[in-house]
Amino acid sequence: MSIPQERRVVTAIPGPKSQELLARKQAAVPPGIGTTLPVFVTRAGGGVVEDADGNSLIDFGSGIAVTNVGNAAPRVVERVQKQVADFTHTCFMVTPYESYVQVCEKLNELTPGDHEKRTFLVNSGAEAVENAVKIARHATGRQGVVVFDHGYHGRTLLTMTLTAKNMPYKQGFGPFAPEVYRVPLAYPFRWPSGPENCAEEAAEQAIDLIAKQIGAQNVAAVVIEPIAGEGGFIVPARGFLPRIAEFCQANGIVFVADEVQTGFARTGTLFACEDEGVVPDIITTAKGIAGGLPLAAVTGRAEIMDKVHVGGLGGTYGGNPLACEAALGVLETIEAEDLVAKARRIGEIMLPRLEALKERFDVIGDVRGRGAMIAIELVEPGTKEPNPTAVQEIVKRCHAEGLLVLTAGTYGNVLRFLPPLVIPEHLLEEGLGILEKAIAEL
Repeated sequence: MSIPQERRVVTAIPGPKSQELLARKQAAVPPGIGTTLPVFVTRAGGGVVEDADGNSLIDFGSGIAVTNVGNAAPRVVERVQKQVADFTHTCFMVTPYESYVQVCEKLNELTPGDHEKRTFLVNSGAEAVENAVKIARHATGRQGVVVFDHGYHGRTLLTMTLTAKNMPYKQGFGPFAPEVYRVPLAYPFRWPSGPENCAEEAAEQAIDLIAKQIGAQNVAAVVIEPIAGEGGFIVPARGFLPRIAEFCQANGIVFVADEVQTGFARTGTLFACEDEGVVPDIITTAKGIAGGLPLAAVTGRAEIMDKVHVGGLGGTYGGNPLACEAALGVLETIEAEDLVAKARRIGEIMLPRLEALKERFDVIGDVRGRGAMIAIELVEPGTKEPNPTAVQEIVKRCHAEGLLVLTAGTYGNVLRFLPPLVIPEHLLEEGLGILEKAIAEL
């Protein structure tokens, strides 16, 4: 690794050069584009991000689960450099190229289920989810789409409608798309009758609402994140996902797994669905798929995907050749470096440390996650009342010490941790130490 794998804080964060660049950003970019930590990055790799002032920060964010294989991963760089010298674009719908087909073949092979599949490529997670809904509607002849409390699916008109949280994603942007219905998610920490009842009761409520208020025969697709991302890294109670999938299968509903944030080894399996043996009809992927280049995919059962007429799917940049080569480099890296096992190892290190903090500090209400997708939910001590103020204070302290962390949660009270799967263990431990200190100083 060419970048030293060490935390280094040489100026205030953000430093003077980053502050100058931030002033330029504010003059050129609308304020609607927020910034978690306004340090301007000059290079990144392994488990660190370097900024314009020479600070080196420990990365617990991975660009929101994008750089799973690390930033500028050698196999990704090599493939992209070769491709950019050959050609940058033809549009796959005009004159195709092999790398697009290779990516589709790999996703057909690697995604859950041994049935025959088809894949096509788009630019973003939101675009993938939107296309999954289009395909489900076309294949079933139905219009209804069912989503879940705390879900996040994107920022386009349709995917913004599918998303649960109003602020900042939906506020002022209506009217929203029709025929979208929301049902309960099995959220163990906040389930009224306790986590032990959560899976069964949540599934019963969701199925009852679908049957009684929508009509299963009117539902084209059920769209769910196997672990809710922006909603707070909520791991549904075990048994909930299989029950929903079984209901879909029994009623001719397309079960869509949104694995945009959970995919590509992040959760300690290649895809999060695998943990409970759930096989989706359609799976959407993005983020970690191409090491930071814009790419997303829709992979589904052949009999569903093949229903759409010629020309009904596509887009100018979908499956750009540079992004396809990057994706092939990502998949090679995951296999060669056994990053599925590395994600599990990260969980083995982080979860016990965070559970120990929960025992010491009653501001931590819940510790949850799988693999390298982990979160803590902060509460007012002695209650389950959300405590977003404590989250913001911890974030501020961590950033000042050179640890990049992200927030999440419907109530704004969750700290989420998404370290690159290639992060050295000493940086993981050091980052946890900084976090512990920040919590202790509340």
